[in-house]
Amino acid sequence: MKRIVSFGGGMLCTLLSFLCRAAIHPNSLFADHMVLQQQVPVPLWGTGTDGQKVTVSFNGQQQVTIVQNGCWRVTLSPLTAGGPFTMTISADTVITIGDVLVGEVWICSGQSNMDRRLKPMPPQKPIVRWEEEVQAARYPEIRQFFVPHSAVTEEPKEDCNGKWTVCSPQSVMEYSAIGYFFARDLYKTIKVPLGFIYTAWGGTPAERWVSREVLKSDTALSGLVTAYYEAMKRYPGQLEAYKAKEPDLLQQWSRDSLKAVTKGAPLPPKPRPPFNLQKEGDCGGLYNIMVAPLTPYAIKGVCWYQGESNSARAWQYPALLTALINSWRQKWNEGNFPFLIVQIAPYKDMSPEIREAQLQVSQKLPNTALIVTTDCGDSADIHPTFKQPVGARLALAARAVAYHEPITYSGPVYKRFKIMGDKIILYFEHARQLESKGGPLKGFTIAGPDHQFVTAKAIIKGSSVEVTSSEVPHPVAARYGWSNVPDVNLYNEAGLPASPFRTGQ
Repeated sequence: MKRIVSFGGGMLCTLLSFLCRAAIHPNSLFADHMVLQQQVPVPLWGTGTDGQKVTVSFNGQQQVTIVQNGCWRVTLSPLTAGGPFTMTISADTVITIGDVLVGEVWICSGQSNMDRRLKPMPPQKPIVRWEEEVQAARYPEIRQFFVPHSAVTEEPKEDCNGKWTVCSPQSVMEYSAIGYFFARDLYKTIKVPLGFIYTAWGGTPAERWVSREVLKSDTALSGLVTAYYEAMKRYPGQLEAYKAKEPDLLQQWSRDSLKAVTKGAPLPPKPRPPFNLQKEGDCGGLYNIMVAPLTPYAIKGVCWYQGESNSARAWQYPALLTALINSWRQKWNEGNFPFLIVQIAPYKDMSPEIREAQLQVSQKLPNTALIVTTDCGDSADIHPTFKQPVGARLALAARAVAYHEPITYSGPVYKRFKIMGDKIILYFEHARQLESKGGPLKGFTIAGPDHQFVTAKAIIKGSSVEVTSSEVPHPVAARYGWSNVPDVNLYNEAGLPASPFRTGQ
């Protein structure tokens, strides 16, 4: 009996050894329904047993490598848009990946307004016309890769364990609303398969999306890392404990909120950490679990909608967003890929300084664009429900910045001013012809040497605006839309709104 058991155990060990050796795993990015970026080298990678030979075959190409330190990686030569295709990854076993498309891949990232899905998500108001949008979502060549929320880690994760889905009325309700509207509108123009990676998390400040090493190396931002380590000491064990259970707490809160809304009961309190996470906790944490696992997946560019959680520190935001963009570009190693920034919409608690910070970054960094949302906000709701124009303007900016279409993709952007007697003349870029919507221009203020701003009369003069006030005979500065909830109506000939601005500090 013992001999049989011994023999069986030996056979079992041999079988287990073979199975372990055969365990070649591609990263979860490489799965059925994926979209690969066209016209650039395409890295593929995964894990396995050291010494294994891995062969990747796709669309006439074959790349071979050996597993080292538990990892393997190959790079496909640039691909031509099309599909569906089949990919095989061979070692001791063969993995077949089906329904693969080649086209364009974008990342859609940020906090709650990017994280907002198309389906109803109480207690938030439903997206405008969401039922119609769901029923019309029949685009099998649009796919979403969803990066799930997971416990934050101190080191970058290798795999986010996400999943690709094909756009349909059944699947699209789980899509990022803005991500979907962007992808749909862009797809209709470029007419090639389009995949977007949905990696967003509500209520998160920008420093959570930048690696800790990058923050530490920047003298303007290193204090964030210092504050993080001090918080670790001040709240021993609490920071790690909260980060570990944060995704589950928020998911349970969402379920409880839905039940409360259905029953007409009060909403449950949202879970909060026992410290100020936005000021003291987890810088770099979301980078580790929501961004690092995606690199170096070949992409075309990024759509970014974030800043609400940094509004109180708008003075710091230009440095933060600049560090984020530069570090992501460096990590992907694809050059200055397009980075499209959605400006924070009007809301009672959002300062004009945060919009100015986003404008400044878009003006300084190459291959960026600012998507202005002054006509898409809700003074009483940080999550405005009119998402379609945001997606449309992102697609418009992508067509110009990424695909070099000769189109007007930005609203008027303040360039310079000139004082002429009792008038200030404002000049703009992206404005062959300025227009006002819904009546005379509004939202302009003017100040004299005392810097006391008063409501001004503004008149369009071709591609410039003339600003005056009988109360200010000697003007020195002007502002437009300079409030938490700007009431403005300056547009260009393409029907795109002007960004709020001020002529000086």
